[in-house]
Amino acid sequence: MIYASDLDRTLIYSLSAIGVPEDSPGLVPAEIIEGRTVSYISQQTLDQLKKLTSSIIFMPVTTRTIQQYKRINLFQETIIPDYAITSNGGNILHRGVIDKDWRASVGRLVERGSAKAEEVEVLVRSVVREEWMISERYCDELFYTFVVHRDLLPMDEITHLAERLYGLGWKISLQGRKLYVVPVAVNKSDAIIHVRRTVHSEPMVASGDSLLDKGLLDSADYCIAPCHGEIFAEQQSGLVESKYRFTERSGVFAGDEILQYVSNIYNNLTALGVGPQ
Repeated sequence: MIYASDLDRTLIYSLSAIGVPEDSPGLVPAEIIEGRTVSYISQQTLDQLKKLTSSIIFMPVTTRTIQQYKRINLFQETIIPDYAITSNGGNILHRGVIDKDWRASVGRLVERGSAKAEEVEVLVRSVVREEWMISERYCDELFYTFVVHRDLLPMDEITHLAERLYGLGWKISLQGRKLYVVPVAVNKSDAIIHVRRTVHSEPMVASGDSLLDKGLLDSADYCIAPCHGEIFAEQQSGLVESKYRFTERSGVFAGDEILQYVSNIYNNLTALGVGPQ
C-alpha cells in the first residue's frame, strides 16, 4: 500500500498554521532552522506514521522546492522515505537523488503547453500591486511563489487573474500568505502516477489541503483532507459539490485523524489480504 501526502498544513504545521499555542502538549519539532523550530507535527501523528512506514510505502508530495524539502529534519533523520515528490510534482527524488528523466519530461510539457514564465510574471504583477507583496521567488525553474499581505488582496481580481492564467496554461493557489502560480503540466497527480507505476504497489491513500492537492487526491483509491485550507473552503462555499472526506479537527491535530484514517484502511485491507502489497 502507498500513502502519499502533502506536508505543510496536512502533516506538518508552521507556527501560523498549528492552530494551538506553540507550547501545547503533544507537539514535536518537524523542522528546525538555525536552532529555531519553524514547523511541528503532532506526536500522535508521528507515532502512527512511524508504525505505518514499516509496512507501507510513504511518499511526501509537496510544493516545496528540493532545498526546502531537504531542510525538514523529520524526513531526513527520523522517517526517511525512498521516494519524495517536490516542486509540486516537477521533481521526483529517489533516495535523495533527482530523477533527471522525469524533470526533463516535465520541462518539455511546460514548454509546449504554457506561456513563458516572464509573460506570466508581468501579468501577475499587473494585478498584484508591489505594496501587497512581501517577496517573490521563481522556484526550481518551474513556478512562482509570491508571499503577500493576504488581507489586502482583492479576491475578485485574483479570481479573474486565475481565469486569465489558466488560458495561458498556468494555475493559481493561495495558501496562507503564499500565492503559487504554477504551469498546468507541473502537478502532483502526474508525478504520483509515475512513481506508483515504478513501485508497483496498490492501493493508494492520499491526503492534502490545497487546490494543488486535488489531483493527488483524485489519483488515489482513498483520500482525506483536513477541515481547513482551500479544498475545505471550496466545499464550505457550496459552489462545488465535495467528494472528499474531511477531518473533524483543524490545525496540527487534524494530522491525528488523517493517520488514523490511513491506519484503518491499511488494517482493513490487510484483513482482506491486500494491505501489505
